[in-house]
Amino acid sequence: MRVHVVSDVHGNVEALARACDGADALIVLGDLIDFVDYRDHSKGILGKLFGAERVAVFAKLRRERHHLETAAYARSLWESLDDAADAVENAIREQYEELFGAMTVPTYATPGNVDVPALWPDFTGGHIQALDGEVTEIGGLRFGFVGGALRPAGTAPRRTGVWRPYLRLEEDFDKGVAALDRVDVVCTHIPPDEPVLLYDVLARRPELGSASLARLINEQRPRWSLFGHVHQPLAPRARVGQTDCVNVGHFKQTEQPYVLRW
Repeated sequence: MRVHVVSDVHGNVEALARACDGADALIVLGDLIDFVDYRDHSKGILGKLFGAERVAVFAKLRRERHHLETAAYARSLWESLDDAADAVENAIREQYEELFGAMTVPTYATPGNVDVPALWPDFTGGHIQALDGEVTEIGGLRFGFVGGALRPAGTAPRRTGVWRPYLRLEEDFDKGVAALDRVDVVCTHIPPDEPVLLYDVLARRPELGSASLARLINEQRPRWSLFGHVHQPLAPRARVGQTDCVNVGHFKQTEQPYVLRW
């Protein structure tokens, strides 16, 4: 059995289509949407709606961590549209139409934080299964899936009325992990809470990992724990007990799926 695994696709439709070549199945670990393209400001949803010049201003403010100025500038962009929420949803739907259309082999997908799970039923079904807090069998092995990322403790969800990332309270994420039983492979968007897997060397800060996922790995000892989310990890993989924990890579940039064979 040969399964290709990708995460953090961020709009790279052409590479996603190629990732199906030679695969018996495809696993997608979230972040399909390209919301802000920091390399090409004309692309992504913001580029489509506001153009490269204004996105460049937004990207500079965010890169330099001017948080209040970034938030104010973003509000001014949304307020320039007649119906920002409708415009964003339409742009997301256009991307999903292309991205899910590129999945031509049996596909098992879970959403990332830069995804809108509520829209997925319009694009999945048939040979594409959307899974979150669920277990399915692939090639005789039990694969468990949990989507989204953790919302930092003490923070409130964004209430712009335009778009909200799929950030979950820890107890909600833990319920998804608790639903996974006797898994051979655990598939999540975020890593387990292992420091070496969480640190992003370019952002120079750790992302949040799941303690309940780390406990599952220690208790159930799956063959693999597969995830993405951390684009430039300090360590792309680590051995935890009997489990090979693997960051499958920032697919938008690498364009190379991680390959599982058994």
